[in-house]
Amino acid sequence: MVKDELNKIIGLRIKSLRESKDMSQKSLADALFKERQTVQRIEAGGTNPTIFTLYQISKVLEISLHELVKIDELTGK
Repeated sequence: MVKDELNKIIGLRIKSLRESKDMSQKSLADALFKERQTVQRIEAGGTNPTIFTLYQISKVLEISLHELVKIDELTGK
């Protein structure tokens, strides 16, 4: 798996979790003290978020960091 694929998989996971909580990109961005466009890029896989950013996202979405980035779970492999 290449970095771009991983970013897209994790981004889609974040988007799905955010939407399941009826949260807008703006709401997530505000909770992270980031711009909405940053969340948009993360969800689209267009950026490589730091481990700290992923940790912050996991806390806002009320899941563990492990659950957020667990590759087997994300890819079904």
